[in-house]
Amino acid sequence: MRIAPILLLTILSITPAFAQEPIRVGIIGLDTSHVVAFTRILNDSSDPNHAPGARVVAAYKGGSPDLANSRDRIDGFTKTLTEKWGVEMVDSIPALCDRVDAVLLESLDGRKHLEQVRPVFEAGKRVFIDKPLAASLADAREIARLGREHGVPWWSASSLRYSKAAFDLRIEGLTGAITWGPGPIEPSHQLDLSWYGIHPVELLYSLMGPGCVRVRRVYTEGADVITGEWKDGRLGVVRTIREGKSDDYGATAFGAKEVRISTDAGAAYGPLMENMVEFFKTGKPPVPNEETLEIFSFMDAALRSRNAGGEAMELR
Repeated sequence: MRIAPILLLTILSITPAFAQEPIRVGIIGLDTSHVVAFTRILNDSSDPNHAPGARVVAAYKGGSPDLANSRDRIDGFTKTLTEKWGVEMVDSIPALCDRVDAVLLESLDGRKHLEQVRPVFEAGKRVFIDKPLAASLADAREIARLGREHGVPWWSASSLRYSKAAFDLRIEGLTGAITWGPGPIEPSHQLDLSWYGIHPVELLYSLMGPGCVRVRRVYTEGADVITGEWKDGRLGVVRTIREGKSDDYGATAFGAKEVRISTDAGAAYGPLMENMVEFFKTGKPPVPNEETLEIFSFMDAALRSRNAGGEAMELR
């Protein structure tokens, strides 16, 4: 069909304006400081880490009454989003999906993520699932299965993947790496490293890439040392810390020609959100889902090794 010249000019004149409209983002779970930080980065053009192209417009409070970190903080974060950023509160996840183009699943409680992401997939909305993706390997795999079933892109990542250390330590001929960070354990989460240990584990994967085949874990009340053996013979080590100086992240990379150490491995929300906006536009996860699932297999093997007194366990 031939389009009349006047109509064609009209279409061309309005298309750029439409294309520049920000992506409408909805948040599920207002019980983590991430919701304030991410909203500020997306909605405040004066923020030095501003990521243009998307805007938080609605949220569902969620929350877990049996977790103090969730129960005691949700009202404060909700107040900030409504009063400072004018974010609309809705009473259900389907209602949220009706108002937005994409979703940030931010609930602090990884146990909730499978049930909360299900209606998001059913609505066909691209979704970022904040750490932890789930509280068990089984739930992580079911989330991946549902995403495939509905044909909806999803991704999950720690912001440490985008830290300065993660880029500075990408050296030639990497033969292995050591990462470290806080490792408090939340008893409600079946996969004990998923609660906080996931940060140094994901930092290790950002350096080593996927390909781990077996894991051995030495556990004490104050720390863990988790050694992974990659299929090409490289070794990757994670130390999670619960006693002593336990609030820093860092990494060491061993290469063919040099060894580098960095303690500049803190949260990098700006780059994370830039990748977030790009994902919402393209539907291509910055971290392949297969790698995210291997990270959970790594933590599952580490738990089985802990329960077996440090015996090496194959990833399954």
